[in-house]
Amino acid sequence: MRTKLSLVFLAGLVGLLFSSFVEGGLKVGDTAPDFKLKNIDGQMMSLADIDDAEGYIVVFTCNTCPFSVKYEDRIIAANKKYASMGYPVVAINPNDANRRPGDSFEEMKVRAKDKGFDFPYLYDETQEIATAYGATHTPHVYLLDKNRTVQYIGAIDNNANDAQEASEFYLSDAISALKAGKKPSPDFTKAVGCTIKWKSTN
Repeated sequence: MRTKLSLVFLAGLVGLLFSSFVEGGLKVGDTAPDFKLKNIDGQMMSLADIDDAEGYIVVFTCNTCPFSVKYEDRIIAANKKYASMGYPVVAINPNDANRRPGDSFEEMKVRAKDKGFDFPYLYDETQEIATAYGATHTPHVYLLDKNRTVQYIGAIDNNANDAQEASEFYLSDAISALKAGKKPSPDFTKAVGCTIKWKSTN
């Protein structure tokens, strides 16, 4: 009986901790923190370094997640379309390279060159920014306005496997709403992708 009670208590504790973790991070309407992270060119970069921004498309992504790979061309297309409108992409890799060597800083540089990334690709080596934002998956999108107020969180669209089969374009619709002086609707969707590979706590 004592063993069963201990297991029930342990399960409840784990559930509570998991719930707290999931509920943490930014919500729509919060002000996102700025950051100083290393770009693939070796320079430290923050959102404040981007001139004339009307907002920011912050995407937590990586090299190795199959979902991130499927979304790479869509992320590139989003930057090509929206950077000139004042909404540039800022990509951040939060994965622990010890768990995923393919997500190391050196491999980030290789991937960015191979794919022709024309946006910053930053390394969140300490995972502090992913934690502060509440990112859980790759890819995971945070659309901010020029004051860094969170306006949309979630997925780029509703088809992770095939861009041609997507029928709802959450990120594009959210930006269109902001440009029209409206609030995005929906302003939150479930991020579909691989879980972030967190550093071991052992």
